[in-house]
Amino acid sequence: MEAFGASCRLPRAGTVAVRSPLERAHRQFSAPVTVAVARSESGGGGNRLFVFGTGFVGRYVSDRFISQGWHVSGTCTSASMKTELEEIGMEAFVFDAVSDQLRSLHALQRATHLLVSIPPIVGIGDPLLCLHGELQAAIGDGNLQWLGYLSSTSVYGDCGGAWVDEDYSPDPKTESAKSRLAAEKGWLDLGHELGVAVNMFRLGGIYGPGRSALDTIIKGQSLSEAQKKRESRLFTARVHVADIYQAIKASMEILSSGRIYNVVDDDPAPRQQVFAFAQSLLEERWAGTVCKLDNNDMNHAGCEKRVSNARLKKELGVRLMFPTYSSVGSSASTSRIDLAPKSVDRRRYLDAPQRARSLRGVIRLGS
Repeated sequence: MEAFGASCRLPRAGTVAVRSPLERAHRQFSAPVTVAVARSESGGGGNRLFVFGTGFVGRYVSDRFISQGWHVSGTCTSASMKTELEEIGMEAFVFDAVSDQLRSLHALQRATHLLVSIPPIVGIGDPLLCLHGELQAAIGDGNLQWLGYLSSTSVYGDCGGAWVDEDYSPDPKTESAKSRLAAEKGWLDLGHELGVAVNMFRLGGIYGPGRSALDTIIKGQSLSEAQKKRESRLFTARVHVADIYQAIKASMEILSSGRIYNVVDDDPAPRQQVFAFAQSLLEERWAGTVCKLDNNDMNHAGCEKRVSNARLKKELGVRLMFPTYSSVGSSASTSRIDLAPKSVDRRRYLDAPQRARSLRGVIRLGS
């Protein structure tokens, strides 16, 4: 498709390589635009956050804002999840973005901040943007001040291992990545129409409590085909969920709009290196009791790139809590691994799924 035909070559100083209407639209919104919105304070006050999609990131972010005194509402996909979200103080709605209507989400109309964490669907696109008229009616009454969309660094495509920043022309290779890029434009357009501050967050591979390298090794899970391909990459962008929260919160506190931010850590180390590090931490605690993952039959995945977070730090002032995967190697972090009671057999302990859940660490291994 022509709209996705740009290359990842580094532009010369002072120039931007834009080759398609979609990329030109991204370029139009990439410069800071001042908008008349109230500055968010660290306390909750009258701030009301609505989160479309309370998966791993959405739930973590919601919990953090609730602890800051915000009123937080959002969508989930099951009654059991609704109950769990209500237990942390969230107003939750069971909602199917493909089949349900927005008028059932009465809290959406009162939202001052909106975070979109529902991915597009290949062949359909962004299911929420398909409800464009309903969206405008629901959030276009003047309450909304800020809109954030969680995208992915996959939109850059294969850049041959070069460093890429937000000024690189996207060249997505997969249908899902192409859908991500199209969704970015759709949300930027909607924010522009409504006159609210809107920002894109291109996330690396996400890790955090319960979604870690330690989980994968301890549970002895086999890698999927997609994971095996990622395992063979020379470079992998990753980010801790706590730093995603930091980026979102910092974005809410500035008065610019139309910005795209790469939300990744400082070290695009290969996943094999991260696996080895996590393995060493576990071996240090339980020598000889942890099985190594099978890394055979891996094919080169392509889509090589190293993603820069310079804009995240410069414009939003974010200081990463986890700047590299080895940041978790501190005594405070690794001590969390040694949770098995001394009276139980370590090997049997590691085989118990319910016990493994208590060992969820902070190193991304395998998801």
